[in-house]
Amino acid sequence: MDLLDNATEAEFRGVVQAFVAEHGHKGRSDDGDEPLNRDEQQDWRAALVERGWVAPAWPPEYGGAGLSIKQQFILNQELAENGLSNVGGLGASYFGPALLVHGSEEQKQELLPGILSGEVMWAQGWSEPGSGSDLASLQTRATRDGDEYVINGQKIWTSGAQYADRMYLLTRTDPDAPKHRGISLLMLGMRQPGVSVRPLTTMDNRQPFNEVFFEDVRVPVSDRIGEENRGWYVGMTLTDFERSDIGSNVAVRHTLASALEHAKSAPVEQVRGRESDAWRSAFTERWIEGQVSFLFALLNVSIQDAKMVPNYEASMAKLFLSELNQRVSLTNHRLLGLYGLIWDGSREDALNGTYARAHLGSVSSTVAGGTSEIQRNIIATRGLGLPRG
Repeated sequence: MDLLDNATEAEFRGVVQAFVAEHGHKGRSDDGDEPLNRDEQQDWRAALVERGWVAPAWPPEYGGAGLSIKQQFILNQELAENGLSNVGGLGASYFGPALLVHGSEEQKQELLPGILSGEVMWAQGWSEPGSGSDLASLQTRATRDGDEYVINGQKIWTSGAQYADRMYLLTRTDPDAPKHRGISLLMLGMRQPGVSVRPLTTMDNRQPFNEVFFEDVRVPVSDRIGEENRGWYVGMTLTDFERSDIGSNVAVRHTLASALEHAKSAPVEQVRGRESDAWRSAFTERWIEGQVSFLFALLNVSIQDAKMVPNYEASMAKLFLSELNQRVSLTNHRLLGLYGLIWDGSREDALNGTYARAHLGSVSSTVAGGTSEIQRNIIATRGLGLPRG
């Protein structure tokens, strides 16, 4: 594992830093806290598109930058350090790479430009009420009817579906086949007849997820990606794309730095926790753990850079980071004492409820993206070679 950039990587980091210095203001809201909406992102997106950085892993002939794994890591790290995003979304990060491998040339020419420009926003239809960690047990049905499929079923925990223009989803096209077979990857418009979206409100009063219902939704067979009944393998395609989650690691460090600054500057009655040796010890542990999490991210990048696929190493990184997020939120919450209970944004001495909302929001960290129990099973069986129970 290389902790330092080589000469080529250092040169590229300098290019990214110069780009951020020139264009970074386009990617931030006026108050620096609220994310940009879709329309406000256009100038920032245009600057990224010009360099191919909306889809840095894509080949240049399709509008990407063809960056190496380490270059992608550097780009994502520098953007995150400056509170910026590459705004590519699921379309650029997941659907686009699968389309490049399995889509027809006509599909690529039709769909990829809209992903880059932001004209078309995509949602991912994966999980179902009874199919989360065991995704291959999904039951949303797509029945062939001539040159069309008729889709019936439900998806859940669908991020951003209320804003999306289109969805790519896994459906069961052969109910008699073994569960990993008989699945096809289809595309559909989110505003066509038979599609309904119901946002889900989380305990921190946000609506990042949705339920999506399909009732006799018709899509043409030409909107299938890859072969019929081979959608599981299309959806699980391992692509040359950096997935270290470095943005989340940087966010942890920024959150801790913000808490430290508040602890030092606020009146003591607003930060009772700073007088406690227990809190100081806990904060020190969180800071060290933040550095460990960064090293996990760098390990996974190094594995990918060596043309290998992180397996249990990725589960280790995900498990550590998701549980660290919960520990960080609890530690910061305790800094404020009773002020940490205020979350309605009405009091500045409670940081406008920032830590209270973060504490509630962190509950899902160990569920989203694969539960901690699943990650521990992977580490045990694939990493330690233990037998399955």
